Amino acid sequence: MNRNDLINSAKELVNGDRAEVYGDAKINHERIASGWNIIAQAAMKNQGDLTPAHITLMMDWTKTCRLLETMDHRDSWIDKIGYASLGGEMATKEE
Repeated sequence: MNRNDLINSAKELVNGDRAEVYGDAKINHERIASGWNIIAQAAMKNQGDLTPAHITLMMDWTKTCRLLETMDHRDSWIDKIGYASLGGEMATKEE
């Protein structure tokens, strides 16, 4: 693995597959930031810090934002289920 191979692979994904599947990167990241801000604000208000369960909500939100562009993207649906199951487990262990 060398840096040029990594850079070239990332370039291909960002300008190709990812752009096609997830849409405009700036719009997608604006959506993600909006949701993450809401989650972080609630975490600070209710728990004082972000917890691992909050991070699963943030990751789930990232997948939701991606699905807004491509609703039939199977991997994102599977990831959302995974994050929800992990978050539920972590939240009950945190109590």
